[in-house]
Amino acid sequence: MPDLLLELFSEEIPARMQAKAAEDLRRIVTDRLVAEGLVYEGAKAFATPRRLTLTVHGIPARQSDLKQERKGPRVGGAEAAIQGFLKATGLASLDEAKIQRDPKGDFYIALTEKPGKPTVDVLAEILPIIIRTFPWPKQMRWGAASAKSSALTWVRPLHSIVATFGIETEEPEVVQFDLSGVSVGQTTYGHRFLAPDAIQVRRFDDYVAKLQAAKVVLDPERRKEIILADARQLTFAQGYELVEDPALLDEVAGLVEWPVVLMGSFDKDFLSIPDEVIRATIRANQKCFVVRDPKTQKLTNKFVITANIEASDGGTAIIAGNERVIRARLSDAKFFYETDLKTKLEDRLPKFEQIVFHEKLGTQAERIARIEKLAGEIAPLVGADATKTKRAAQLAKSDLLTEVVGEFPELQGLMGKYYALAQGEDVAVATASEDHYKPQGPADRVPSNPVSIAVALADKLDTLMGFWVIDEKPTGSKDPFALRRAALGVIRLIADNNLRLALSPILKFAHQQNHDAVHGNSTQFDTTANGSLINPRDVPLSATLVQDLLAFFADRLKGQLRDQGARHDLVDAVFALGGQDDLLMVVRRVEALGKFLDSDDGKNLLAGTKRANNILAIEEKKDKRKFDGAPDAALFKLDEEKALAKAIAEVGPEASAAVAKEDFAGAMTAMAKLRPAVDAFFDKVKVNDDDAAVRENRLKLLNEIRAATRAVADFSKIQD
Repeated sequence: MPDLLLELFSEEIPARMQAKAAEDLRRIVTDRLVAEGLVYEGAKAFATPRRLTLTVHGIPARQSDLKQERKGPRVGGAEAAIQGFLKATGLASLDEAKIQRDPKGDFYIALTEKPGKPTVDVLAEILPIIIRTFPWPKQMRWGAASAKSSALTWVRPLHSIVATFGIETEEPEVVQFDLSGVSVGQTTYGHRFLAPDAIQVRRFDDYVAKLQAAKVVLDPERRKEIILADARQLTFAQGYELVEDPALLDEVAGLVEWPVVLMGSFDKDFLSIPDEVIRATIRANQKCFVVRDPKTQKLTNKFVITANIEASDGGTAIIAGNERVIRARLSDAKFFYETDLKTKLEDRLPKFEQIVFHEKLGTQAERIARIEKLAGEIAPLVGADATKTKRAAQLAKSDLLTEVVGEFPELQGLMGKYYALAQGEDVAVATASEDHYKPQGPADRVPSNPVSIAVALADKLDTLMGFWVIDEKPTGSKDPFALRRAALGVIRLIADNNLRLALSPILKFAHQQNHDAVHGNSTQFDTTANGSLINPRDVPLSATLVQDLLAFFADRLKGQLRDQGARHDLVDAVFALGGQDDLLMVVRRVEALGKFLDSDDGKNLLAGTKRANNILAIEEKKDKRKFDGAPDAALFKLDEEKALAKAIAEVGPEASAAVAKEDFAGAMTAMAKLRPAVDAFFDKVKVNDDDAAVRENRLKLLNEIRAATRAVADFSKIQD
């Protein structure tokens, strides 16, 4: 079947837009083809700095004929209705219609056939519409409007379009359409400098080969492979190692059509700057890769350039030009770094009094004070030194006012660590400057140092509670203050460090601090015997807000557990018991429950427990009351009743004791002992006995099963 080749050739497309644009082109064109009844076999899109290309293969040569059956008016109906029916269906007379018998009478039926169009004509209709409405995030209007069409908008001026359609063994047909004077045909162009002449192409294979000969590598993945392989080989040959950067590689591959890898150098004096500053400077300003010594893992004074041309001088001028720019940029960075070192971090703190964190939550200085107090409360709970923790919280944000972070915001925290170490701070205090922002995503590292953990928790919990107090919670897909990310960060800090932490009192403390920030109160905190402020007085709505925020944590934890492969019903079964205050316990319960239900004992006990729950639900609805309270042993008639009661009496306390010790696996093992007694009970005992007293007693026994299993989870929430 025929194939489509489409190329949109323009001025340079920003690298950050290329991948999405290629995918959008593939999706939009193929969706329209399917909507037109043209089901294709495969499609692939590509992008270079100057072109978007799409190939769709296996498209039918024409649309299928469309047969339609249209029901008309009743036989003998009004003349106006009949004439409208004939006009709408294109029938000359009722003789061309069929009559269909129906329980409600006889009706006219029109059978019409709409012939399918040649695919090339369909393409000529849909392609200009797709191009005109293409969803660029930013685009420019250019070209003059004509009597037939408006001025064209595109990301950059569009110069030409290749649009061919045909089978491999024949000359393809050009898809003819008008688009504000842009030429449509079989002409494209090679590399802007190395092969700028026009190229005539026929179909995709021919197109790729001719572009390659004209110094254009069409596939961005292939360009990335070339850059990475050549950069590795070039650095290895000189005894160095490339510092790989996938995001930079994606960007650089979008800046060149014919990648040529070169190496430059800079003065060794600049190596006195932290490696991250050198890398940020070279990366941001020149889109170059940095190089390290594999023996020391420290940066060397080399960098890797990706040029878009094979220079006649072997790249000497290109290297020299990049070296000049990088030298100037590194000189600036060195000046910034050395200037920053002249001012101590704590001396920068007064400036935060002039910087508003949020109009309702006060200044950055006030926020830092809140974090410092909260971190001090959390410190003993996570095994951190309180004095070091407060010092770390006090200094953690200071580097936001430094010159280097002003130039490279992505280095915030990290520079704080360097500056703290330079002024002689404790290593734990310095490390917290970098680590208190972490984790910022699912792939980010989780801090393990107790001081860092305390400050990171305080930072995130203060942020969350602050925005809860001013009612700026996430809604739907909107989360402008990244509160979901903050909550997930808290969860990972607790779970990955196996922290037993009751969140309620901490959140209550955070609530009172933020309440005072908003309402201007001076909260008086109650102190415990050891001087802790973790039991403050109540302020309005604290309980409601704390519970609401705990529910928010619970939702985030549910999502994370599900992402990790935990069954959603097991998560619900554990959360149904409450206790979201202790996130680590929830995680451990879900893990133990999952393992238990994978065993035969677990599966069978689940079946018996659900049967008990179902019977109780029916009978409680019927009697409009709960069958709680202990069953009367004197009313047991059968051995199976007695055996079940005895098993529950033994297993219940054993499971509860194991849960109290947080031995959830042990609790599940204890629960497994119920299985034989539960199986025997349902096999031999009739619950709804004719004797009302016996029936009630047996229902109370079923309630004992439900109560015993709730020591570990709400089994009614678990799916079979």
